[in-house]
Amino acid sequence: MRFKDFHPNIKIRIFESLLSGSIGAMIYPFMAIYLAERVGESLTGILLIINIAVGFLVGFYGGYYSDTIGRKKIMAIAETLRFISVIVMAFANGPWIHSDLAAAYITIAMMTVNSICWGLAGPAASAMLIDVSTPENRKFMYGITYWTNNLSIALGGLAGGYLFKDYLFELLVGLSFVSLISAMLVIFFIQETYVPVKKEIKKNVLADILSSYRLVFKDTTFILFIVAYLLVLSLEFHLSNYVSVRLSQDMPAQKLFHFSVDGFNMLGILRTENTLLVVLLAVLVSKLAARFKDKRVFFLGLGLYAVGYLTISYSSHAILLLTVMVIATVGELMFVPIEQSYLADIPPEELRSSYMAVSGMVYRGAMAIAAVSITLGHFIPRMGMTLIFMVMACIGITLFLKVLPTLEEKRLKQKQTA
Repeated sequence: MRFKDFHPNIKIRIFESLLSGSIGAMIYPFMAIYLAERVGESLTGILLIINIAVGFLVGFYGGYYSDTIGRKKIMAIAETLRFISVIVMAFANGPWIHSDLAAAYITIAMMTVNSICWGLAGPAASAMLIDVSTPENRKFMYGITYWTNNLSIALGGLAGGYLFKDYLFELLVGLSFVSLISAMLVIFFIQETYVPVKKEIKKNVLADILSSYRLVFKDTTFILFIVAYLLVLSLEFHLSNYVSVRLSQDMPAQKLFHFSVDGFNMLGILRTENTLLVVLLAVLVSKLAARFKDKRVFFLGLGLYAVGYLTISYSSHAILLLTVMVIATVGELMFVPIEQSYLADIPPEELRSSYMAVSGMVYRGAMAIAAVSITLGHFIPRMGMTLIFMVMACIGITLFLKVLPTLEEKRLKQKQTA
């Protein structure tokens, strides 16, 4: 399987994600600090929770409507709205705005619009990738998209650590152009991959949505699996929320290989280190992991990942932070591909889109947990926060232990049937 053999939609999505992800990584990971400086930590946590909750709820509508009116229409609407929201965000942070408070409130409002766009387009985009791929090339496709996402974060993360403070307006202008390109690609170049069977849309849309998702939420194995992944994934998401605020406030300036770094710089360095290691080590770790059983590699990776991020949640020592990020990243490379493989085995074919819409909410849920940690961190000492994160990690790993035997049995039956 080669990249040129992919469906055009896949190629476009990979290119677009690299472009928009690179610029977005210079901005969004640092927004918690931006808001905390202008409206306070407690209010920042509440605003981010509202922002995430809106995206979470809209995601169910996005999954429903992508199966009702088609993938491309939903994606086109979402990308157009995203472009408008970024333009407004850039205007609010321009040199003509003299009120930091007004700029902050307009910015969080437009970030909420972005969350709405994510909720609308996310399930449609995920379903579209499945529509145009096959079981034979799907693993390679997800590997490329995972690698591309991390490369874009690597390209943008370090630059954002040094540019965000002084050049936010310029970065937002750049993101506006990228958003326009993304909208044009979807509108004029993406091909529709799903023509829904025409059916009468009920007047009570909410009732119809609940009916559509009822079977998904009855799948106990699936629900336990995504709850476990949510709890584990939130450990990494704290890096852009609680950990970013803690480092910016508590980490003293110190020498790192003859360079002076503070907490703000360290955040960008850690994010870039993580993504660069993913880009550089993905193939090596994958080959080494292939020698062992999936279950063993999965739980070893989870353990390394948890130990790494729990240490990052507590330490302010630059060298130690760099070291444990290596441990966390290796763990991530070990368990994430296997997690995606297990997840792909769960949905029945006729409900794949609905399952993917629900599984996509894991990221918003992890972001919500991480946002709450900003507010909690204002009242709970550092050790207390680390202990809370440890309990969450333990619960997540325990849930994985509970559901994996069922998933492995299901995988075995699928292979026998095939």
